[in-house]
Amino acid sequence: MEVSFDSVAELAEALRRAEAAHGRHEQEIGQPDPDWPTWYAQYMVHEQAGDAGPGSPEASG
Repeated sequence: MEVSFDSVAELAEALRRAEAAHGRHEQEIGQPDPDWPTWYAQYMVHEQAGDAGPGSPEASG
């Protein structure tokens, strides 16, 4: 899947949404996630595809 953002502002907002969702994910798992870059990337791809789950890339397929 191709992922693109139309502006720096759009990318920054996507990163902020991923950060918030990842914070919830870390609370659920009870520990820091050392592979957060992969988690963010998966979340952002799923979100752009319209299938971002309730905060976890795994939950959304």
